[in-house]
Amino acid sequence: MAPVLDQVKEELGDQVRILKIDVDKNPQAAQAYKVRGVPTFVLYKSGEMKWRQSGGVDRNSLISVIRNA
Repeated sequence: MAPVLDQVKEELGDQVRILKIDVDKNPQAAQAYKVRGVPTFVLYKSGEMKWRQSGGVDRNSLISVIRNA
């Protein structure tokens, strides 16, 4: 999924901040965000969770979700 996230960042630039968390190296973060499957995408806007999905997401769908949040 890293290439998809890179493409999203390239298209949206400073409109988004993308954080990648390695749940194997950070099990506390995985537990805190209730990550059960990998990958899990979580979208926050102004500190509020707007969207969450486990499993792969294509570039266009992810960009659409971000723009409509």
